[in-house]
Amino acid sequence: MGVTSSSRQDVSMLSDEDVNFDHFQILRNIGKGSFGKVCIVQKRDSGNLFAMKYVSRNACIGRGALGGVLKEVELLASLEHPFLVNLWFSFQDEEDLFMVCDLLAGGDLRYHLNHQVEFSEASVALLVCEIGSALDYLQKHRVVHRDIKPDNILLDEEGHSHLTDFNIATRLQPDGLACSMSGTKPYMAPEVFMCALEEIAGYSYPVDWWSLGVVAYEMRSGQRPFVVHSSTPLVEVKNVLNTQPHFPRHWSDAFIDLLGKLLSVHPGARISSQRELQQTKFLRSMSFEHVLAKKTNPPFKPSKDHLNCDPSLELEEMIIETKPLHKKKKRLAKQRSIHRDNSNQDQLSQLDAQLLKQFLVYNRFKEQKRKAMEKKESDWQQELDEAMASSEVVSRSESNGARLATISEGAPPVEQLPQDTNGATKTPNGDSSSGEANGRTKSPSQQAQQDSLDYIDRTPSPKPSI
Repeated sequence: MGVTSSSRQDVSMLSDEDVNFDHFQILRNIGKGSFGKVCIVQKRDSGNLFAMKYVSRNACIGRGALGGVLKEVELLASLEHPFLVNLWFSFQDEEDLFMVCDLLAGGDLRYHLNHQVEFSEASVALLVCEIGSALDYLQKHRVVHRDIKPDNILLDEEGHSHLTDFNIATRLQPDGLACSMSGTKPYMAPEVFMCALEEIAGYSYPVDWWSLGVVAYEMRSGQRPFVVHSSTPLVEVKNVLNTQPHFPRHWSDAFIDLLGKLLSVHPGARISSQRELQQTKFLRSMSFEHVLAKKTNPPFKPSKDHLNCDPSLELEEMIIETKPLHKKKKRLAKQRSIHRDNSNQDQLSQLDAQLLKQFLVYNRFKEQKRKAMEKKESDWQQELDEAMASSEVVSRSESNGARLATISEGAPPVEQLPQDTNGATKTPNGDSSSGEANGRTKSPSQQAQQDSLDYIDRTPSPKPSI
């Protein structure tokens, strides 16, 4: 997964120490959101590189966004997929909430679109397959992302796509619907607007596949299929989305067919799974097993000569930011000294206590170690159960053999009859028997039947009547 891989080992995995800000070295700022930022960090003990997203606690509380951040961390801790930006650590201090994730050095898709990159149909096809694989995984875990757009699709250094930013994602109840108007207007599906206009009860997973269709169209043409802005009224947006988008003539019929099925106004007719995606003419020959294993070579590869992000972000962090990250350690040490001298608990301290209680402190390495131990214990238990079951079968077999031997020993002894010189057994009346009667030899079944008799019936046979 970019610079980070779930298969790598980390020194912290062998320790029970919680990860905190001091375990990372800040390298440079690479991204900025509404009230959060992203920087490249290096873990001091292992040397591994990560992307660290941090958001101001005061900003979260002031804007009522705390619930979204808490839910995002909890959600990411339960997910792991090759085409997601996976969470590795989460922690907090007095100023910020931190999420340490995979580092994707190829930049986001918006960056490349703004730099006039012309994506081929093959490039779009691979991105649709990769993000489609991630959406199929999310759907199996009942998660709707609700904000699929170029800004939230990151590329690794090889050009593979990864989905990020689960701030407004939600996990649906079985057979449940989402009903809030969430997302970015130009990428939102028609049913989201219909729900906001109270024309339908809610919406489900197909909204993400509509957004994927808008992204695919924008990648190929450089502009979105529908003219929708953040200020466009809801009723007008609904009418715009019901119009047929324009498909350039030089696009292949199979590619147009794919986009048409992703941009179907009716959710039931829209592609909404990886299986349906694979059945399209355009992607029928694509091996999704190779896609998932990242064995498919991306036609577009981001530049490795420079970071694919806005270079002014780092300058802004260094010059304009009132609380720069690289000065956090000294700043917090001073604040903690002041707090020790002040015994009064204000409202902010109470909010801090609430945050400490609700915010999930997460370490994926420890979680992997715990799961590995659970699997090992489960394997041991299975081996023990199989051994005990096998031992029980042997014990029963030996018990049956002993019981048969006991019965045989307790049976009355068979009278030993003398034999003549020819080896024939003499009967009690002195006649010799060689096992032949009237020139016929007894069959084994007859012999076995005779040997199994407990007594000899000497009752004379009735004489035939004259």
